[in-house]
Amino acid sequence: MDKRLSTHYLGLDLDNPFVPSSSPMTRDKDMPKRLEDSGASAIVMHSLFEEELKQQHDHMHRFMHHQTIGHAEAQSYLPMHDEFMDARDQYVEQLEYLKKSLNIPIIASLNGISDSGWIDHAKELQDAGADALELNMYYIAANANTSSAEVERRYMNLLHAVKEKISIPITMKLSDQFSAPVHFVRQLQQIGAAGVSLFNRFYVPDINLDTLHLEPRIQLSSSQESLMRIRWIGIMRGQLDIDIACTGGIHNAEDA
Repeated sequence: MDKRLSTHYLGLDLDNPFVPSSSPMTRDKDMPKRLEDSGASAIVMHSLFEEELKQQHDHMHRFMHHQTIGHAEAQSYLPMHDEFMDARDQYVEQLEYLKKSLNIPIIASLNGISDSGWIDHAKELQDAGADALELNMYYIAANANTSSAEVERRYMNLLHAVKEKISIPITMKLSDQFSAPVHFVRQLQQIGAAGVSLFNRFYVPDINLDTLHLEPRIQLSSSQESLMRIRWIGIMRGQLDIDIACTGGIHNAEDA
């Protein structure tokens, strides 16, 4: 281990500060091992989305319990409900596999849509062996009656609720759309956040002018985007005693 690069993040001792974040590479079953062999000091898994989990359960419910046509014998061809692996089961299986196959810390990531979902899934990920948990929360304040203070309270209330139920370190993945990010991060730290990750990127849909339908347009980040993140890391570092991660925009050695 190169002592010049060793660091501490979320209470974890890392050989270096280079941690692959949530991406298709960390979703893959075998790629994390190649990342570890290449020098990654930890892995941030892709996010478990409660919204996806709910959609799967709704589809399964309609499929299994709303069969209004056909013959009774056909029921024997349907999959058993207990054998159905939803997104949560797959995520926990992946987490447990990574814990067995890697020697570096594994940071789970969670995006919820309900208070119970955030808390219950956070506990499940902790029980599955996650060394830390990233709360991948984002809220688009599109209502004119929603103030910036109310948006911040949503984040703080969520952090407080999850913090009371789990013991592993928690980091908050934040967007760049807060009016006073340094003050906000200080509040998160006071509640118990071990770190923050700067910055989350929103998916911005486009409109097909021929069909007038919404179309997802996922644009990869660029090195140019790292400048804003580096700037805010520098601003926060001199004022806050909290672990800070940069996510997005780091494409080459010069960026790092």
